[in-house]
Amino acid sequence: MSVRDEFNALIKERILIKDGPYGTAIQKRRLQEADYRGDTGLTADQKGNNDLLNLTRPDVITDIANEYLDAGVDIFATNTFNATKISQGDYDAQHLVGDINRAAAKLLRDAVDERQEKDGRRRFICGAIGPTNKTLSISPDVNNPGFREVDFDEVKAVYREQIDALVEGGVDAILIETVFDTLNAKAAAMAAMEAGDELGRDLPIMLSMTLTDMAGRNLSGQTVEAFWYSVRHVRPLTIGLNCSFGATELRPHVAALAKIADAPVMVYPNAGLPNEMGEYDEEAETTATLVKAWAEQGYVNALGGCCGTTPEHLAAIAKAVADLPPRKVKSAAAAMRLSGLEPFTVAA
Repeated sequence: MSVRDEFNALIKERILIKDGPYGTAIQKRRLQEADYRGDTGLTADQKGNNDLLNLTRPDVITDIANEYLDAGVDIFATNTFNATKISQGDYDAQHLVGDINRAAAKLLRDAVDERQEKDGRRRFICGAIGPTNKTLSISPDVNNPGFREVDFDEVKAVYREQIDALVEGGVDAILIETVFDTLNAKAAAMAAMEAGDELGRDLPIMLSMTLTDMAGRNLSGQTVEAFWYSVRHVRPLTIGLNCSFGATELRPHVAALAKIADAPVMVYPNAGLPNEMGEYDEEAETTATLVKAWAEQGYVNALGGCCGTTPEHLAAIAKAVADLPPRKVKSAAAAMRLSGLEPFTVAA
């Protein structure tokens, strides 16, 4: 069976659990700048460059992965959110992008395979791809609306470099997450499809949008429904939402996506909204209770955690939805569906 076949078979049986953030777990370890820099020879300050830890402190990343394994996670995302040439350029570490991504994938592959040998449980490893700190849809110069720091082909090439390294490291699928700019996501998706074509096999893609306002739009202005129609042709393994807000604020947008998507829905919210210090206070049981309500309404096929969530949050979520059926994925009626900032459906 292909990865897609295995995944689709399992997600029909139960609600799958995705892991949580690496950032929160790394912050708790209070690492010093030297931990990040290691013996790379980099001269710029590397503190906060979490992706580099795949090379310099692999023990930390493996420990975090094992904590998520203990929590009952099924879907793992590599610690590579900022492991592109664009984002690593902020640390003068862009020449290490290939090594970072290969190492991240291999660390997870080793940890997951070791556990699977013991318990026989199938788990999936996704190569995590963030949006970068550049946008294709919006000018960074308010005085020049037509200006862009990057173009589509450049962003696609950057993502392709990352994807090729993740595949070499052993990922099962590509997760394009925290999508604030739909055009950036399209560049990543095209890079993944081209990588799959070159490999001569299906390389599944997962997509996860992030909302920037309570009205339910991303930074480039699309609604949840419009975003889905923009990327549906990719045949994503999952479509969903992450980060954005806490589960309370995300609920109506999860409901809207569940109503229209003819693909499994995966959502991983923050642990509530941050407090005045930028920290997350929502307890694991609270988050679990809130997302359990989504499952009871038949909104989701997979659940996880984003900013502020911990292995305890994931374990609580897994326990809360263990006996609940996954959302039934229904085929959409034939129609022409278009999207700009808003969705538009032409009657069949």
